[in-house]
Amino acid sequence: MSTDRHNLAGKVALITGGSRGLGASMAWAFAEEGAHVVIASRKVEPCRELAADIEAKTGVKALGVAAHVGDWATLPTLIDEVYATFGKLDVLVNNAGIAPLYPSIEEVSEELFDKIVDVNLKGPFRLSALVATRMTEAGGGSIINISSNASERPAPAYIPYGAAKAGLNSLTKGFASAYGPGVRVNCVMAGSFFTDISKGWDMDEFDDLAGAWPISRGGRPEEIVGAVLYFAGDSSSYTTGTILPVDGGRMAVG
Repeated sequence: MSTDRHNLAGKVALITGGSRGLGASMAWAFAEEGAHVVIASRKVEPCRELAADIEAKTGVKALGVAAHVGDWATLPTLIDEVYATFGKLDVLVNNAGIAPLYPSIEEVSEELFDKIVDVNLKGPFRLSALVATRMTEAGGGSIINISSNASERPAPAYIPYGAAKAGLNSLTKGFASAYGPGVRVNCVMAGSFFTDISKGWDMDEFDDLAGAWPISRGGRPEEIVGAVLYFAGDSSSYTTGTILPVDGGRMAVG
């Protein structure tokens, strides 16, 4: 095994939902470790802008592409573009997710429910299925799912989202079993991070909630990257099917 803590230089990593927030922090982290990155999101311009900035500042190759993770039929095109550009894919990070609010549980429409499941569960399933065999044939790879505390503690405002993320936890274990030993599949169960989404939070209410956690605050986007890089690289060569909370200890309290 390499003495490098991650050994990601020259690897290719695809990050969905990669143009901002947690995804952008991951893209920068991979690039700083010497990995080439593919940044995918629904709006292509932010992806291309971030890719150009990463290339200019790190020297790795970065590709920004448009992709709607909830659109099952178009996802093969995304994967084909990655392989056409780089000839391989070593790491897939299923980070894209949505958690839209709704006025009440009984007012959740079938359209909204399906949209939440499509992005948070069906998309990661489809992408993982598309790449796992190709990774195996190439000698292996790593798939990293980004889940949520809501998968185990779904608040009333996030029930469909929590259910979809619980499904993603299950997919992690199922794919780890199906595609090991060549492909390792792990999951980061994220807590509350300060991203664009957090701008709509009631911060007084959040501070009261976070005060009960062992680390009494929300997370900064860069604080998720250690877990992601660990799962991506050689340091986790004996780790698969694992769901790791990165949440300031929120899941450790009642």
